[in-house]
Amino acid sequence: MPETTPRGLTRLAFGGDYNPEQWPESVWQEDVRLMREAGVTLVSVGIFSWALLEPAPGQYDFGWLDRLLDLLHANGVRVDLGTPTVAPPAWFYRAHPEALPVTAEGVRYEFGSRAAICHSNTDYRAAAAAVTTRLAERYGDHPALAMWHVHNEYGVPVSACYCDSCAAHFRRWLESAYGTVEALNEAWGTAFWGQRYAGFDEINPPRLTPTVGNPAQALDYKRFADATMRENFRMERDILHRLSPGVPVTTNFMTALSQCDSVDYWAWGREVDLVTNDHYLITDGRRTHVNLAMAADLTRSVAGGAPWLLLEHSTSGVNWQPRNPAKAPGQMARNSLAHVARGSEGALFFQWRQSRRGAEKFHSAMVPHGGTDTRVWREVVQLGAGLDALAPIRGTRTEADVAMVWDWHSWWAQSLAWRPSEDHDARERADAFYETLYDRHLTVDFAHPEADLSSYPLVVVPALYLMTQAAGRNLKAYVENGGTLVVSYFSGIVDEHDAVHEGAHPGALRDVLGLTVEEFSPLLPEQLVRVTGPDGCELSGDVWTEFVVPRGAETVGTYADGLTAGHPAITRHRLGQGTAWYVSTRLAADGLDALLGWALEDARIAPRAGLPRDVEVVRRSGASGRYLFAINHTAADAKVPLDTSGTELLTGERAAGRLSVPAGAVRVVRLDG
Repeated sequence: MPETTPRGLTRLAFGGDYNPEQWPESVWQEDVRLMREAGVTLVSVGIFSWALLEPAPGQYDFGWLDRLLDLLHANGVRVDLGTPTVAPPAWFYRAHPEALPVTAEGVRYEFGSRAAICHSNTDYRAAAAAVTTRLAERYGDHPALAMWHVHNEYGVPVSACYCDSCAAHFRRWLESAYGTVEALNEAWGTAFWGQRYAGFDEINPPRLTPTVGNPAQALDYKRFADATMRENFRMERDILHRLSPGVPVTTNFMTALSQCDSVDYWAWGREVDLVTNDHYLITDGRRTHVNLAMAADLTRSVAGGAPWLLLEHSTSGVNWQPRNPAKAPGQMARNSLAHVARGSEGALFFQWRQSRRGAEKFHSAMVPHGGTDTRVWREVVQLGAGLDALAPIRGTRTEADVAMVWDWHSWWAQSLAWRPSEDHDARERADAFYETLYDRHLTVDFAHPEADLSSYPLVVVPALYLMTQAAGRNLKAYVENGGTLVVSYFSGIVDEHDAVHEGAHPGALRDVLGLTVEEFSPLLPEQLVRVTGPDGCELSGDVWTEFVVPRGAETVGTYADGLTAGHPAITRHRLGQGTAWYVSTRLAADGLDALLGWALEDARIAPRAGLPRDVEVVRRSGASGRYLFAINHTAADAKVPLDTSGTELLTGERAAGRLSVPAGAVRVVRLDG
């Protein structure tokens, strides 16, 4: 069996993407000297190097990579070696132009960027297999090799191609999935608008049509595109497993909902030996550290709770947003250690040395254009020392308090055209629920709708439009066995084929919620509704309302105005030993906080007293002990209560009673006992 941790790494991983081919070899010696100074333990190499490794078809040049890996090994730096299959060379596209992907509008992309790949193309697959094989044969037992890194960021920027090769592949995929065209017609509802098929050979990808096409077809094409990329990953992974046994194989995910929406990471998490992730702060006016925490929690959940690895983030600003501010002093370490608190076994960056040429020359790096006499470099060296001090946490696991149900297939389905309101956004609801839990200082695991939820006292379902009957039964059993469930509007509506569940809404959730929904009543822009809650408290909502009919549930909040005035807005259903809450409007932040507060009381989760807003407290535990991370994202010093004494690992100081965390700083306490 392959290892699930980087081979030969005895400390937390620290380093980044290393692209020495952009520099003369005279710079390499300086690079490794600086790596030793910074405490670098792991670098990613070769990810975009196909044109250098195979400058002509079947002609390989490994000399430069031989010298590089030997140099890194001699200087104690481990290597995450990439297969360069995200960037085929110009000669490949000249010979196989049909390997460039085609859009749904019929436009074929050109060579000159990255990841311009039709994943159904057999010539691409053969070429990718060949270069991967040669790399594995040459470096499979190299002493510097810690892990293999297949491709790069699958799904970004292109996941789906709509060419004729993909059409033929899609037909084969559908036949394997459905068996008969009759079963497909039933699942897709092709009786609507006369779309019935007589054979699989009549089916094409969901290309440009005069108006909205078949939503079930569009949903299946998203699944097909994701599965096709995964086929290619497995092909390369299996070559590496065969020729380089015992070395873990991964590919870098982008789990943040702000960064990639085309990949089912629940499925991908089962395919890699070690889950790794790339995360970049999105400067959109939101609290970026909350998005970071959410991405880290989601990555850990995709890893099944096991430790994972942050393979890319930025030392300071990025280059691809409309506006790219620098990180504040101390923010690099704060961001890095927040990922570590939530399960990462280190922190790596894109990239080691800042590029002078190319599209990302203004993307920050560990060695910036200004060299070592810069704030960024000094913070890099300081972070390396800090991560070295945290070596005892390796192998421990982050402790979660509650769970949030999330499913990429549901997100895909809800994002298709002609839904009741374009203002309802699954990502927005997930962000809002997560932020409310974050502000209550609760650590969140994410869970698939059909996963075992029995260990969580509270489970929230912020946006699950698509839900299988099995998922509905799972949530019902969770509540009956004593769990507390919170469900937001427009959940449980359709099955896995985007067909509305038989009977009244909310379909798969009717029984557990103890209600039916007669009709959706989305609101117009800027339109608000008032909700009267317990003890006369007044909440507000927007975007969405519903005509809810309790069928066992009690009414907790009532619409005070609007079309649904007098109807339930918030309900609570006692079922078995547990309780299920439902909210049928998009509550403002204070209302959502109140709702989750009531549910937390049902779940017997006590408030986390004495913690200021934007001061994270996260715990990891394992064979080496129990650790508390306190991360202060504010401009004021903070005090964090400790339930026992311990040793702060970054300073070596003893801590007891209340832990002092300076403004913008991080403290990590190894707890006694």
